Amino acid sequence: MATGNTDLHAAAKAKKDEFYTQLSDIELELRNYKPFFRDKTVFCNCDDPYESNFFKYFALNFNSLKLKKLIATCYNGSPVSGNELMLDFGDEVDNSLKKAYKVEITEVKDENGDGAINLSDVQYLLQNGKNIISILKGNGDFRSDECVELLKQSDIVVTNPPFSLFREYVAQLDTYDKDFIIMGNTNTLVCKEVFRMFMKDRIRTGYTHFNTGMFFYVPDSFEKYHHMENGRKMARVSTSCWYTNLPVKKHTEELVLYKHYTPEDYPKYDNYDAIEVKTYTDIPCDYYGVMGVPITFLDKYNPNQFEIIWQASGNTYANAPKEILKALGFNPNIKYGGGLGTPVLNGKATYTRVLIRRKQPAPVAYLPNEVSATKAAESAE
Repeated sequence: MATGNTDLHAAAKAKKDEFYTQLSDIELELRNYKPFFRDKTVFCNCDDPYESNFFKYFALNFNSLKLKKLIATCYNGSPVSGNELMLDFGDEVDNSLKKAYKVEITEVKDENGDGAINLSDVQYLLQNGKNIISILKGNGDFRSDECVELLKQSDIVVTNPPFSLFREYVAQLDTYDKDFIIMGNTNTLVCKEVFRMFMKDRIRTGYTHFNTGMFFYVPDSFEKYHHMENGRKMARVSTSCWYTNLPVKKHTEELVLYKHYTPEDYPKYDNYDAIEVKTYTDIPCDYYGVMGVPITFLDKYNPNQFEIIWQASGNTYANAPKEILKALGFNPNIKYGGGLGTPVLNGKATYTRVLIRRKQPAPVAYLPNEVSATKAAESAE
């Protein structure tokens, strides 16, 4: 068994993307967005109802969230054997092959009369009500034409997308201008597709589990895992986090800054006209130049208080526009390691940094009588 992120990186390399989110973690995050689901079509486009807790969450809470519609699609050959819904396609297909299909739910009732909505009610409605379950023509890939058409029909996308395709997945959501709440990890914070969305305030971190670690169900075929739970393998991802473009309260709150700038405490980089700030709590209250902060700052980022200029990393020189490099005072002659752009401090490379600048506070606007009162008070002194 293994812990940490080793399994996650190996999974990305081997295209093993089957990390299944626990229902408790889904409930903990999604409870913060309840008003945004009313009369909306939710699309879970990486979610087999056989195994997806995202589908389970929305199916069981369909009425309390006042959803208009729930759509879920899955890909061919889903590997998880612990099925939550046993769906029967009749003679249309061999169930054991786990073909790609879609589920569309527009109504959920207490069909068995037990006084509660549960999975047996959902299963009954899929087979007997006005809800639809059908085989997809393609393989269920989120990039396929039929899945893109379903995306166009949706209002909010909620899922745990494939880790190896995360950048492409997020770019698609941005292209079609869809609201979303998705699982990811902090390693993608600085990939260019995601980072540029942060710069445009088109993505932000969610409410829970930022960089604290989460446990995911993984298929029986995974050789490395953390522990067993109820007969299923569990793997821990310490860099897990939620991403969304819906409003999140913490990103509207201003950081309280109390430290003061001194050249000794905040040295400048050798290759950027910017100062080094070791942690977001050390951001000085009296400095308005460019600062390099750890990437975890993005979890506290308030676009009304700060401006993101770019990032300082091994890919900066290759990806940043020339005018940005010029504005940052970047010196391409100072190279450290394999990348051209890694921040260098006193001849040594530092970690990747987000380059930010505080926004100047707006001037206080006084009404005429307030100005007169202020002048009178000053004269009295």
